[in-house]
Amino acid sequence: MARTIVFPTDENNGLASLRGAHFGRARYYTVVTLEDNGEIIKVDGIKNTGHTEGGCGGAIRNITDLGADALVVAGIGGSPLKGFIQRGLNVFHDNISVTVQASLAAMSAGRLAAMQPEMSCSHHAR
Repeated sequence: MARTIVFPTDENNGLASLRGAHFGRARYYTVVTLEDNGEIIKVDGIKNTGHTEGGCGGAIRNITDLGADALVVAGIGGSPLKGFIQRGLNVFHDNISVTVQASLAAMSAGRLAAMQPEMSCSHHAR
């Protein structure tokens, strides 16, 4: 069964895309679909439509509508993190990897920790 991982990014350049600092402010979502064995099936760049309508609930819906099984972020607010967790979406923390490719490699190697509420941002500034 394939799985889909979403990476907030600042550009639409596939696996070479620079990751966004905060999921709600990223210009794009780079969506990577993987086979069970970790083989990449496809990589899509989706423009972030923002989350002014519906607040954080809109942002949560944007990600879940992409069919995401996991979200990898450098930063996220407490409210959206809670919303993702309530919907069963795995959220991982990576504030080191610069590109999607590097972050995907870190995730595949088991080096990314699951986001915990105490790790969330208390503000939405970049």
